Amino acid sequence: MTRLSFEHIIRQIQELPSLPVVVLELLSSMDQDDTDVHVLAQKIELDQGLAAKTLRIANSSFYGMQSKVTSIPQAVSVLGFHSIRTVVTACALTGSFAPVSGGFDFQAFWRHSLATAIAARLLAPHLGVNPETAFTAGLLHDLGTLVLVTRFPAEHALVRSYRQAHDCQMADAELAVIGIDHAQVGSALAAYWKFPEAIQQAVADHHAIDRLEAGGLPLAVHMANAVALALDLAGVDDALVPPLSPAGWRSIALDEQAWLALLAQTEHTFDEMSRIMLA
Repeated sequence: MTRLSFEHIIRQIQELPSLPVVVLELLSSMDQDDTDVHVLAQKIELDQGLAAKTLRIANSSFYGMQSKVTSIPQAVSVLGFHSIRTVVTACALTGSFAPVSGGFDFQAFWRHSLATAIAARLLAPHLGVNPETAFTAGLLHDLGTLVLVTRFPAEHALVRSYRQAHDCQMADAELAVIGIDHAQVGSALAAYWKFPEAIQQAVADHHAIDRLEAGGLPLAVHMANAVALALDLAGVDDALVPPLSPAGWRSIALDEQAWLALLAQTEHTFDEMSRIMLA
């Protein structure tokens, strides 16, 4: 088996391109109350692609605006700083890794990540978690996979072969073949990109059933990941729903009708958001 050292992975992460400056500034301002939203709007407008996607999301049913948002300053004013930060970060993340050849389905990856983000946002109120933070953590939760696919393509090809041969979870295949899983790698990437510690922890623990009893953001991402896989929104044939934390079922006190409504809303929102973000 081909083992990878954590130090080697960290060195590869440090060679990755930085996120756009405006996103880094947004992340650094998460704990600040004095952010100048006018300056923020001007910086978003400098990136035409980012600005266009931001406006399309602002006008989607995701935020349910009563009237059309026509400019970035208006979007910042109407949606608020926290929502704009979520939208801009999401748009930047989905363009952060260029696809490489080798048999990995990048489109399916982002479809699953977006579906998890949407489900996490919907589950968040039932777990006492900020919905915008839950969306970002959900979008990030598997990003370690892209580090492995793009920086260690031969090793990850062996991981995928092992998973197929043993019909197991991807994280189990990663641990068996390379000795580290995508959750650990993703948490390191989230730290390098200076996402808050709560998001780093959620990425690290979303498969760690034994560490989810405390609930909160890691549990929201864990449950959302399962929802996205159960709905098969990535459109892959061999998706496996992972074992679920008993704490999740106890914490989310939804009856059958409420669960069905949440699943339907996840699907509806995903259809619209995927056309905007993954086009």
